[in-house]
Amino acid sequence: MTKPPLPDLSLATLSERLATHQLEVLGGFIPKPEDKMAPDIQRLVLIGPKEPGFWPHLTAQPEWDGAPDPVDRWSRRVVGQLACDLGGKAIFPFGGPPYHPFYAWALRTGRVWESPVRLLVHADQGLMVSFRAALGLRQPIDLPPPAARPCEGCAQPCVTACPVAALGSGGYDVPACHAYLDRPEGDACLSAGCLVRRACPASIGYARMATQSAYHMRQFHR
Repeated sequence: MTKPPLPDLSLATLSERLATHQLEVLGGFIPKPEDKMAPDIQRLVLIGPKEPGFWPHLTAQPEWDGAPDPVDRWSRRVVGQLACDLGGKAIFPFGGPPYHPFYAWALRTGRVWESPVRLLVHADQGLMVSFRAALGLRQPIDLPPPAARPCEGCAQPCVTACPVAALGSGGYDVPACHAYLDRPEGDACLSAGCLVRRACPASIGYARMATQSAYHMRQFHR
């Protein structure tokens, strides 16, 4: 049976389609055999929130119904349908184990790097970067060009921003973080987001709402 022709696609048209869902392309790369994609997948594109406006858009969707995992359920519906429309494949950072290597994939885009505190830092979103999905595309579209790492020439306030040094060059001390969040002074992180992420100069210029950060902090600390 002959497969239907793939729809025409470019980075610009993909960006337009994602923008209707308050999503954007955060970077991409050409898969290699070791990525174990289908042999006709030409590009792997990482998708994340587009600001300003992502959180009000998401919380107005039918998945915001009080049931568990509204963000993941919305991501599956929206990106899954888009992948079907484009003749591609949707891949998500949740639903494991096993989990897809989004951290390693991000480093291959030329637009995301390991920060001094080991969290990923994005050229435009800083330490606020997050991924809702990846799209495996059969169309060989142009990809966003490499960018300058924002940490170069930065005073790196992220290194000293955590009051209990839970985040640093040695990795993430998760128990220390949870213990701090259990204390009254930890409300500054729970109500507005991680102080380390907020200290990043690139993050400061990114219009992520504090209510979104607070939601994810509560999910992490529940």
